[in-house]
Formats: sequence, C-alpha cells, structure tokens
Amino acid sequence: MQLKVLTPTQTLVDEAATQVRAEGLEGAFCLLLRHRDWVAALVPGIVGFTTPAGLEQFVAVDQGVLSKRGVEVLIAVRRAVREGDLRRLRQVVDTEFRQLDDQEKAARGALARLEAGMMRRFLQLGEGRR
Repeated sequence: MQLKVLTPTQTLVDEAATQVRAEGLEGAFCLLLRHRDWVAALVPGIVGFTTPAGLEQFVAVDQGVLSKRGVEVLIAVRRAVREGDLRRLRQVVDTEFRQLDDQEKAARGALARLEAGMMRRFLQLGEGRR
C-alpha cells in the first residue's frame, strides 16, 4: 500500500507500507493490502505502519480522517509529528493534541452558552412586543 499522511501545510509521510494501524472513534484497527476500502474518523493518537523492509514506523496524529481506496491510504489531519522515539510521540499526543481537544470543548461550551443567552434575549424581546 502507499501511505500518505497529510497536514494542511505538508506531506509528512509518503511511503510504501505493508500494514497500517490506527485508532478511530470505534476503536483501534489494522489495514492490510487486501482489506476492503475503508473510511474512519481518527482520534488523537499514534499511527503505526510497517515498511516493506519490516521496519516499524510511528506518527503522532491529531484528529482527522483516514481513507483506504485500493492500494492508497490517505490520512488527513490538522497536525502530525513523526519521530523515532515512541515515548516522545505518546507525550506529544497526551500533552499537545488531547489538551487542545479539551480547550476546544471548553470553547465550544462557552459559545453554546452565548448562543443560548442570545436566543433567550431574542425571545424576551419578542414577548415584549406582544
């Protein structure tokens, strides 16, 4: 298979792979060449892949999308880090990618509260005109 890991600014990986391992919303999975076409939403984690020479490679990815179509596996994420040290990659996922998700959740919650407050005000204004 040909694996490509894409971010908005670069192609981080463009290599042959005999298998690709990742984690989606439904759990971890492994793709092999003869597997059917597949699309999955990825959660922040580590994507592992095996090269034709048998080397294990790893990439820390933010949330994104993986699609397998024929022999091509495309992973599109906002951020990704490739490094040989697996412990360092786990640290990147835990401290950078998952922390940002928590911040985004808090920001979305604040935005939802603002929207709800605006809707209440509009309803109050509408009631005042009756």
